[in-house]
Amino acid sequence: MISKKVDKAVNEQIKKEEYSSRLYLSMASWCQKNGYQGAAAFLYKHSDEERMHQLKFVHHLNDRSGYSVIQQIEQPPSQFESLHKLFQEVLKHEQYITASINELYHVSTTEKDYTTANFLQWFITEQLEEENLVNGILDKMALAGNEKSGLFLIDKELGGLVAPAGGGNSAT
Repeated sequence: MISKKVDKAVNEQIKKEEYSSRLYLSMASWCQKNGYQGAAAFLYKHSDEERMHQLKFVHHLNDRSGYSVIQQIEQPPSQFESLHKLFQEVLKHEQYITASINELYHVSTTEKDYTTANFLQWFITEQLEEENLVNGILDKMALAGNEKSGLFLIDKELGGLVAPAGGGNSAT
């Protein structure tokens, strides 16, 4: 049985993961409309990953005799100043999610819910990988500056990070 405090904290994380999925979907749409097909494909993929994270939390909570309640969330932004600023926002958001996962881990251990704490280990590692990935993208953008040829190559590389999916619609 999961404590009410952990149940509430996991439900908040479910909401944040859903928002992450919608944020990256909005960003992907902006990229696609602005000619950044590789970045769009990259962000569409990340939107799907965030949705899967949300489902992992839903299943964990329900499997532990908690109850996941799907909540209303705010609309994510739909306009971005530039590809560079967009990825700065991605990094800021990933750092926010990392802090949230760390707080959830703290709540779990404080409540002596070691099953949830163990479950969160995967997310802790995942967040480290996500922040490193986005930092690497921002480093490459800084090297490219505002040159269109540099952004073109970065966009192409972002598209290459997405494994081809069989049969689905593609942003590229």
